[in-house]
Amino acid sequence: MNWEFAVNDMKMGARLYFGFGVVTCLMERGKVGYGVVSRHHLGHVFLLVAGLFVTEVAMAGASTVTGNIGVTSDYIFRGISQTSHRPAIQGGLDYVHESGFYAGVYASNVNWISNSGAVASGSANLELDTYLGLKNTFADDFSYDAGFIRYNYPGSYKSTTGFSKADTDEVYGAIGYKWFSAKYSYALGDFLTVPGARGTRYIELNANLPLADTGFIIGLHAGQQIFKPAAASIYTYTDYKLGISKDINGYLLGVAYTQTNAGPAWTYPVGGNWGRGTAALSLIHVF
Repeated sequence: MNWEFAVNDMKMGARLYFGFGVVTCLMERGKVGYGVVSRHHLGHVFLLVAGLFVTEVAMAGASTVTGNIGVTSDYIFRGISQTSHRPAIQGGLDYVHESGFYAGVYASNVNWISNSGAVASGSANLELDTYLGLKNTFADDFSYDAGFIRYNYPGSYKSTTGFSKADTDEVYGAIGYKWFSAKYSYALGDFLTVPGARGTRYIELNANLPLADTGFIIGLHAGQQIFKPAAASIYTYTDYKLGISKDINGYLLGVAYTQTNAGPAWTYPVGGNWGRGTAALSLIHVF
């Protein structure tokens, strides 16, 4: 349960996870026939329609495209290490329109799929996310953010019996006031190798507090990942995070400490407990 730093709103769609992951950032297959679209294909259709919308709005107003690349000593997503407590190299591209519409792509190396025992044969060592949404402000100090993200894990691999493919679809919504925000994410199908997990949700509270004129930002986060169905409840946990970051001439340096109450289900031969208390360092360059 990672929290999202909004550093000077430099990218509305960027998912920058400091300390445990830099930047961050899907569906169950069904029968496809005449007039019927599977949830797996629905995600692609949604992104295609959104792509056409991006083209439409790009012609109607100003827009920006930014990139980012970074490294972290441990890629942590929602309090859980995605690299078995090992380093990761990450990067992404983000499109932002003046209307508040955004879309982007994010990539990172991972090893959690193989190390969790979810792979019977082959490998899946890459995370490649695509996302889009609408983020804007209202009534001066308030903001909202709503969107869709697909966590893709390309690779040629066969899942172990009892596990699904890792690809996951989520919709999310957030409301913010000044430096504080609350966010709700909802899974639309299988969730990160857990089959039949529609309704799995993540609830989080975040605060990003600037320290006067120092350029430092203190980040506070608390969240809970609630798994569905009932048989997967052994994976449910709560996480907390405290971090600090500073932009130094276009390079964003951050350090953070994450702690969870993740149970034995999150302990594996490689990396031990992936949700244990961990401090990590990250460096991102935005261009």
